[in-house]
Amino acid sequence: MSAHAATAPVTLHRPLASEEAARADYYALLAAFLIAAPDGKLLGNLAAAGALEGDPALAHAWQGLVHASAAMDADAAAEEYEALFAGVGKAAVSLYAGYYMGAPAVDHPRVRIQASLVALGLARDPHATEPEDHLAGLLEVMRVLIAGGAGRPPGTLGEQKAFYREHVEPSVARFFEALARAPQSNYYRHVAAVGAAFIAIESQSFQLD
Repeated sequence: MSAHAATAPVTLHRPLASEEAARADYYALLAAFLIAAPDGKLLGNLAAAGALEGDPALAHAWQGLVHASAAMDADAAAEEYEALFAGVGKAAVSLYAGYYMGAPAVDHPRVRIQASLVALGLARDPHATEPEDHLAGLLEVMRVLIAGGAGRPPGTLGEQKAFYREHVEPSVARFFEALARAPQSNYYRHVAAVGAAFIAIESQSFQLD
């Protein structure tokens, strides 16, 4: 599995309930934001998006992202992405789960992620250049487990919960906190707000299951 698969089309093996389709869409959108800056088409689609109903925190964060997308252009988004995640030397905000888990080299989460991907029947893209703990790749795995794709049907709720609890939950909330606090984060603080609100819902839902 690769972060580069974040924008790959989904092949569905069964109809998805609207709630499950929405979950998969959030994971896909967040993964896309982390693997590359939003282009003009994505910004335009977000700017034209309607308001959300349901969870107040997510609805508020979503509206902030919609308004920010209407005021943003692709060139400025690309510059901000570079300032946050690339730049010269150490990135302002790390995109790797191991960073937020304080992972030692002898027990790095990449090793456990590799084992989980094999168990789930998800092969790593041979053209992938990012390590397995890239957060875009982890979010993309969740999308596949919910909606299907990458040569396999949707996963069970148990598979989703196990992968989320072991590989996503320990790092992703800290990542969105760091992204929101970064001085370089202007547009991306709205991405962080949506991500944090969505992940809070996911964590609560998996605790109840």
